[in-house]
Amino acid sequence: MTSPAAPSVPSVLFVCVHNAGRSQMAAAFLTHLAGDRVLVRSAGSTPADRLNPTVVEAMKETGIDISAETPKVLTAEAVRSSDVVITMGCGDTCPVFPGRRYLDWTLDDPAGRTIDAVRPIRDDIEARVRGLLAELGVPTAV
Repeated sequence: MTSPAAPSVPSVLFVCVHNAGRSQMAAAFLTHLAGDRVLVRSAGSTPADRLNPTVVEAMKETGIDISAETPKVLTAEAVRSSDVVITMGCGDTCPVFPGRRYLDWTLDDPAGRTIDAVRPIRDDIEARVRGLLAELGVPTAV
């Protein structure tokens, strides 16, 4: 007797240039809100050496600690294995594969900004992630 197939878990890849701010915040919110109901990745076309400390501070204010995360390089495999690819200012450096859903979120870059300037970017990202979960039909865990 065969067991029914497990429901498919959607995979989402967030991409920005340095993978030190916007894409890290989006991945953290999606992981926090969806739990294991979504496979979450983030990467950068030109990854930084470390996360933006102001972004880490802004996320801590929401109760999410991303201080242990590190920027990761964008690979064709990461794009190929994702159902949804969300770009945030990486332009033409993001590879495009057929059968993937691509979204481009126009967001200010938090690099070099104060905490007061990063908070609205963070809040915009959280709202977009919640909207994405609703589109995917994934209930929030929190």
